[in-house]
Amino acid sequence: MQVDYSCTPEEVQQHFQTCGTVNRVTIRTDKYGQPKGYAYVEFVEAEAVQEALLLNESELHGRQLKVTAKRTNIPGMKQYRPRRSNPFMRPRGPFMAPYFFAPYGYGFCNLNKRC
Repeated sequence: MQVDYSCTPEEVQQHFQTCGTVNRVTIRTDKYGQPKGYAYVEFVEAEAVQEALLLNESELHGRQLKVTAKRTNIPGMKQYRPRRSNPFMRPRGPFMAPYFFAPYGYGFCNLNKRC
């Protein structure tokens, strides 16, 4: 949820207490302790989340709140993403002598020919 930078956890809790019992309010801060402008509200009852979503676009400290439900990760339900093929890797055919780059200068030498 996006909140005003001057909001305190107590004010956020008071705003959402009509939805249900608030377990915890966390306002995220940067490494210098300054608020990032968003917060998490954890409820005791699962039904309170649906009530809190109704407070989307309500006002707190003169700023319109954007309330969304936090997604939960279910263990073992990782999305399957197939590996992309590398366009530089080609299927190998019969053995061919590799090319080596000359240690000095430009260009390359084939082992089968004299450079």
